[in-house]
Amino acid sequence: MSHPDTTSKDAVFQWRGIPQPGQLLPLGLQHVVAAVVGVITPAILVADTCGLSSADKTLMIQVSLILTALATLLQLFPIFHRIGSGLPVIMGISFAYIPTLQAIGGEFGLPTILGAEIVGGIVAIVFGVLVKWIRPLFPPLVTGTVIFTIGLSLYPTAVKYMAGGAGSEWFGSAKSWAVALITLAVVVFLNHFTKGITKLASILIGILAGYVIAYFLGIVDLSGVGSAAWVALPRPMPFDIQFVPAACVSLGIVYVVNAVQTIGDLSSTTMGGMDRMPTDKELSGGIVGQGVMSILGAFFGGLPAATYSQNVGIVTVNRVINRAVFALAALILLVAGLVPKFASLLTTIPQCVIGGATISVFATITMTGIRMITEGGFTPRKSSVVGLSVALGVGITQVSGCLAGEGFPAWVNTVFGSSSVVVAALMAILLNLILPKEPSANG
Repeated sequence: MSHPDTTSKDAVFQWRGIPQPGQLLPLGLQHVVAAVVGVITPAILVADTCGLSSADKTLMIQVSLILTALATLLQLFPIFHRIGSGLPVIMGISFAYIPTLQAIGGEFGLPTILGAEIVGGIVAIVFGVLVKWIRPLFPPLVTGTVIFTIGLSLYPTAVKYMAGGAGSEWFGSAKSWAVALITLAVVVFLNHFTKGITKLASILIGILAGYVIAYFLGIVDLSGVGSAAWVALPRPMPFDIQFVPAACVSLGIVYVVNAVQTIGDLSSTTMGGMDRMPTDKELSGGIVGQGVMSILGAFFGGLPAATYSQNVGIVTVNRVINRAVFALAALILLVAGLVPKFASLLTTIPQCVIGGATISVFATITMTGIRMITEGGFTPRKSSVVGLSVALGVGITQVSGCLAGEGFPAWVNTVFGSSSVVVAALMAILLNLILPKEPSANG
């Protein structure tokens, strides 16, 4: 591979080489802005579900920032040429696991999430090693169905937050809804009526606007920020780790689905930025790296990792693939993660602000699934696969205890009754294998 002149303006379009500082900083910050809300919000959602203290929530946000930085650096600079893809991607804590994590956390608590995460990471590593053989089970129809279900199952979380957060003194109040709707309005306006950095940072700017309004309405509580340290390293094993087989199976299935989504993101990156498909070695390394970081993260109180589709979108638009740009973004996130006071400040964002900002993210996830499903047209066969998978997946979780009656062991309800994603994934795989292919689909 030729090494471009480090002073060349074209360095940003090459994998190696150092771009000019005037290019490097704004391009790196662009990726930070696109990723940061996705990095911190899952930690806030899961911490609230598990009833963690403000200090523990701060720790989880801090670890999320650090793990995202390390996972990204691992993808940019693979270890042993096997762990990491060697492609320009941002990898970090992901929304895609949230429905299942909330189901496990609500029933068993955070230690069981961390235990299931370790098993899920091992599943991802095995998937990565065998990716060439497992990949045919997950065509766009199956993956799209699962992503569609993930988006749908996140809507109640978003609306609960928009209303102020269950259990909050502001829940269901006009203040909460006013702040949430203003936040959403800012996000929608910036996303559709502006260009460049304001469009890219629409969610971040929306959160800032909502935060300011919430502060003047008396919803923001800054009392805990003063006691947080300025600089601190995360410590290993801040929480217990427990292994509940049913939770491990449930999350393991979601890891497989997210490994497939990683294939899609890596493919989009190479097609959009490099005009080629990724090699099997790159796909394998990317998924193995994802599994390794999830296992490591569990020992520090972190959540599962996945590639960031919003950052993949940036690559496909600007075709900037220089790893120095992504490394700078990772280093900025790493520094932010080493400052607990910053993480503590993030815990003060009111739930109504988070709900107003993230409902658009969840809507985007849902529509990404629909786009994958309808690729190449929408046929009666696709209708059956998607319709039945989503009907069972979402339907079972809507009816509490429907799999907990006589004749069912307790683990059945944990695996299949708590997260719509698991049932939808299994149904989509089975129906795609069983239902006869349509002539038009093959021809």
